[in-house]
Amino acid sequence: MRLALIAHDGKKDAMIALAAEFLPLLRGCSLLATGTTGARLAEAHGLTVERMLSGPWGGDLQIGARLAVGELDGVVFLRDPMTPQPHEPDINALVRACDVHDVPCATNVATARLLLQRWSQA
Repeated sequence: MRLALIAHDGKKDAMIALAAEFLPLLRGCSLLATGTTGARLAEAHGLTVERMLSGPWGGDLQIGARLAVGELDGVVFLRDPMTPQPHEPDINALVRACDVHDVPCATNVATARLLLQRWSQA
């Protein structure tokens, strides 16, 4: 399974905790992440993560491009809805690409847990 993991600054700790819950699954996946999120996941859990640019520098768009050509099976994008993001158009483009290409996309911890639990059972 090929997964993208993205988290806004206010959600990075939640991503690290979520990854800890699903380490057996994630260790068996090909992981792609935006820059800082990928670095934190690798440091915290020893995961091998292909890191793109930071989201505001184009990382969300890089992940969207991979998704559009069929290189991703799912996206966990922990968004911070309470903090304005300077790259909001890029975020919307990535979420739209998930919808267009019918790729599961979790944007909060509750939905991410549901998807990750299901994928763990496959």
